[in-house]
Amino acid sequence: MSGIPPIDQSLLPAEVRNGTAKDKQTYAAALGFERALMGELTKAMADTAQPVEADDSSSDDSGDDTGSSTDAATSMYTQMLPDQLADGLEQSGGLGLAKTFYDSMKEQTQ
Repeated sequence: MSGIPPIDQSLLPAEVRNGTAKDKQTYAAALGFERALMGELTKAMADTAQPVEADDSSSDDSGDDTGSSTDAATSMYTQMLPDQLADGLEQSGGLGLAKTFYDSMKEQTQ
């Protein structure tokens, strides 16, 4: 993982935007945890989404053997989906869990 993708600063809570460097660092850690959690959730979701198999009885006899390249492409996109979905969610402000994590972390340091 190359780090947390950048998010719009206006999506940050005001106390973080206007806070100290330590507040921003704590919130970044909370975002990192939320991103990791979303990554695991989206991977579990993608694992349950199985591509629909082509029905052998409906195949035409054209001799065109494109099934293996389609399977490879589907597999590649299926592997990329969880991270892309989690990144998109995080860039849009996340699920809102980071603020709760941040508040808990800040409480522990006081």
